[in-house]
Amino acid sequence: MSIKYEIASVIFKLIPNDLIPRNKWGDKIWSLRKFLRVHKRLPSNKLIFNDVLFKIKNSDEITDPLRIFTTDKEFVKLFVKSIVGDKYNVPTIAVLRNITEIDTFIFPETCCIKPTQGCGKVIFRKDNEELDVAQIKDWFKLNYYKPGRERNYKNLKPKIIVEPIIFGGDPLDYKIFCFNGKPKMIQVDFDRFSSHSRNLYDIHWNELPFSTKSQKKPSGLTKPENLNELLEIAQKLSEYFTFVRIDLYTNSKEIMVGEITHCAENALGTFYPSSAEIDASKLIFES
Repeated sequence: MSIKYEIASVIFKLIPNDLIPRNKWGDKIWSLRKFLRVHKRLPSNKLIFNDVLFKIKNSDEITDPLRIFTTDKEFVKLFVKSIVGDKYNVPTIAVLRNITEIDTFIFPETCCIKPTQGCGKVIFRKDNEELDVAQIKDWFKLNYYKPGRERNYKNLKPKIIVEPIIFGGDPLDYKIFCFNGKPKMIQVDFDRFSSHSRNLYDIHWNELPFSTKSQKKPSGLTKPENLNELLEIAQKLSEYFTFVRIDLYTNSKEIMVGEITHCAENALGTFYPSSAEIDASKLIFES
């Protein structure tokens, strides 16, 4: 570990969380402290996976109007429709904009419910099971910027979006990392709501010998029949950003865009083994 890292670590330990202001510079201090704790090093200006994300997150790039617009789960569908066509959007059943609409809306017996201004919050309702309406109402209080200082979420208006459950309810997630409008690496997530595991592939569907999650799925996942179409959609949607992740679902026939992720894992994702971050960076930024 470098002397600069050691000095920075000591300094940041002396700064209480509640004294770090919620503004651009305070967010950078908060993010730098988290980066140090997780990665055990200072971010650099090199083309290294988390360093590039850190730079995007803490520059004006993260508040580019198009990044903010496509962070919202309602508005991103307008972007998808205009670039690749509405057939790649998950249909919208309803967008609920206040508590009153929650009280009066009749939720379908089977549906997916989530806030448009957050990430990771979702309810899958099946067979008319009872809903936790209080939880859904609480999502109106959610500001996803606050816990992670991702400024593209800061001023999003809280809403609830209701969608059909697609592809059986737990489809494979194909998350395609793109740099300068070119797909570079594919992340596939398995069993997200149970024993979550993850594999990484290059764009030719060669499995990579590392992951960004400690658990990997045993090898042998069949290449999706429509891989070229997945890559084409990711390419078209990513052309407007430097480094971005396009999240897609498919059953090997139809494709749906899940969301566009602008700062994957808040620039805090870890590689297993840790040395693999350099290998992934070469694949994404140098190939």
